[in-house]
Amino acid sequence: MKRRSIIRSLVIFSGGIVLLPACKNISGNSSIKLRNITVDEQQEKLLAEVVSVIIPQTDTPGAKELNVHLFVLKILDDLYEKDVQQFFLTGLNKLDSFSKKQFNNSFINCTTEQKEKMLLSIEDKAAYPIEIFDFYKITKQRTIEGYLNSKYVMSNLVKYELIPSDKYDGYYRIKNS
Repeated sequence: MKRRSIIRSLVIFSGGIVLLPACKNISGNSSIKLRNITVDEQQEKLLAEVVSVIIPQTDTPGAKELNVHLFVLKILDDLYEKDVQQFFLTGLNKLDSFSKKQFNNSFINCTTEQKEKMLLSIEDKAAYPIEIFDFYKITKQRTIEGYLNSKYVMSNLVKYELIPSDKYDGYYRIKNS
């Protein structure tokens, strides 16, 4: 009887060891695997809110619904140099702190009008640190790129024509000059 309970405990323990990597995201890391940068869950949510203001949801899904913020993070992680990556993350954090100063609220909890006002003032180069400008420039550029290349846009909104013209008319008269 005692041997069976020990074997059962070992099987349960082994199963727990196998499932342990799946529980890794509980610690607050980002939802995608990044090699060069570390982004926590709060920063990922903040970036999702920024991209949702850049391309909001209308009758079509917005950038947040298409997970374009994950595309931005992956491109940042894979293509940009270390100093630009750190500048980006610093700008992301400073954006939230400036939102708290300006609106007494985190950027995530601000109203849509406040978010738009803040991003427009960054775009107009108001009194914000250079890190926020660079963060916003990269985010906007990569958000538009990610949205336009998303599966939804490419399959539902862009109609591809093999030959971009009207239909072929073999009997079309050509004027002699």
